[in-house]
Amino acid sequence: MNTAVIHTEQAPQKAKSYGRLDRQIILILDFGSQYSELIARRIRETQVYSEVVSYRTTAEQLRELDPKGIILSGGPSSVYDNYAPHCDPEIWNLGIPILGVCYGMQLMVNQLGGEVLKADRGEYGKSSLYIDDPTDLLTNVEDGTTMWMSHGDSVTKMPPGFDLLAHTENTPRAAIADHTKKLYGVQFHPEVVHSQGGLALIRNFVYHICECEPTWTTAAFVEEAIREIRAKVGEKRVLLALSGGVDSSTLAFLMHKAIGDQLTCVFIDQGFMRKLEPERLLKLFKEQFHIPVEYVNARDRFLNALNGVTDPEEKRRRIGHEFIREFEETSRRLGHFDYLAQGTLYPDVIESADTNVDPQTGERVAVKIKSHHNVGGLPKDLRFKLVEPLRKLFKDEVRKVGRSIGLPEEIVQRHPFPGPGLAIRIIGEVTAERLNILRDADLIVRQEINQRGLYHDYWQTFAVLLPIKSVGVMGDQRTYAYPIVLRIVQSEDGMTADWARVPYDVLEAISNRIVNEVKGVNRVVYDITSKPPGTIEWE
Repeated sequence: MNTAVIHTEQAPQKAKSYGRLDRQIILILDFGSQYSELIARRIRETQVYSEVVSYRTTAEQLRELDPKGIILSGGPSSVYDNYAPHCDPEIWNLGIPILGVCYGMQLMVNQLGGEVLKADRGEYGKSSLYIDDPTDLLTNVEDGTTMWMSHGDSVTKMPPGFDLLAHTENTPRAAIADHTKKLYGVQFHPEVVHSQGGLALIRNFVYHICECEPTWTTAAFVEEAIREIRAKVGEKRVLLALSGGVDSSTLAFLMHKAIGDQLTCVFIDQGFMRKLEPERLLKLFKEQFHIPVEYVNARDRFLNALNGVTDPEEKRRRIGHEFIREFEETSRRLGHFDYLAQGTLYPDVIESADTNVDPQTGERVAVKIKSHHNVGGLPKDLRFKLVEPLRKLFKDEVRKVGRSIGLPEEIVQRHPFPGPGLAIRIIGEVTAERLNILRDADLIVRQEINQRGLYHDYWQTFAVLLPIKSVGVMGDQRTYAYPIVLRIVQSEDGMTADWARVPYDVLEAISNRIVNEVKGVNRVVYDITSKPPGTIEWE
């Protein structure tokens, strides 16, 4: 396993579910860094469990959670700002190893009697780290290794009891430590892939300083998830929203393993699936997996619900609303169900967080990127209780879980497909005509990528339809038709992504086929935007 888990702006309650494993946990206090979840992912790569919690978590609450170590994340603030987020100063007296990263280091210095000031010269990007003390935190970290810097403030005076561990050309105190109290600070970001010695540093902190054992594994997660599903559901019946993707399919296998015939899988065909996929899904589950699936044709219902809607947030909200209403009606038809199982993942939760600025303090908290139909789109009067055993995981972890419980590679390696389907790959209003055009174009994209053996080289490969038309010429005739955007990206977990450098001949073949075979399209363009600043999906 190698990802972060539930992130919350509220202080955690004591005795959370991770205690069912072995109570080994590293907690990340989030100060608003874009890398907070990435820190937790790196901890997971060491096979040690981790959670991201709010910086507001008190020392007493942390003591009750009993972590083996604590990491303070980076953040956009300066410690001397009026509304800079500060942690409970009593955490320094817990006797628990603490690692401060970037802002986290500066906060540690500030609260323990050192000094942080705006640097004469900021440091951004790659820097060579020169090691002054090659022991403890920096064991096996090569002198001169590259680390990723992103800071405008610097430590100008270390607190009493701290020693210098490393420096860079522009940062005299790039890593510091109070070895006696096991307090460590690094001005760089060891969690990002650009930091060549970053994972070695993290392993030193987790294994040698926090004395953790590598016990967080896929098998451990599956065992715990099944136990928790059974404890939560009891003898009650569960309705599962099946889409055929790796998330919901893994969920179906996991739930079926946990509760057997108490589970009823329902596939709501909302009319936004890719070409031939509903038929393929039903055949696969019934004939190969032997898991019954209730099929519901709701194409007209969903299309009518989106009539005239152009705002992407409203699309997601309506789709989420119609999904739940359809499930409620199906539930009444099939009998009473207490629970609804969803394949919600951690990125869904993160990206659906609400924008919020505290009016009293001016603090910035989580920012909504987009609502996911299974998170932000749920109606307030939802009558089901939710079961979301994958909510702690990123996509790569879900694939490991699916593979471990017998999910075929055909589904395990399937590219992510959003719950709202093609409705959010058609920019603007969704109509039957536009859906048909996009289905035909999308099929060509997938066919060309598959035929060349490139499918597993990319995270996602799909087409987008823009709600505009442009002039073209075909057979000496003027055309006025839609453009198709190709979106092909590479990623590890969907949180960040880079556009794929697809061979020109592949792009050419896709373009030629689309403009020749798909009626209503006369132009194909390629999206070369990374995430951030863009998102992978267009809506």
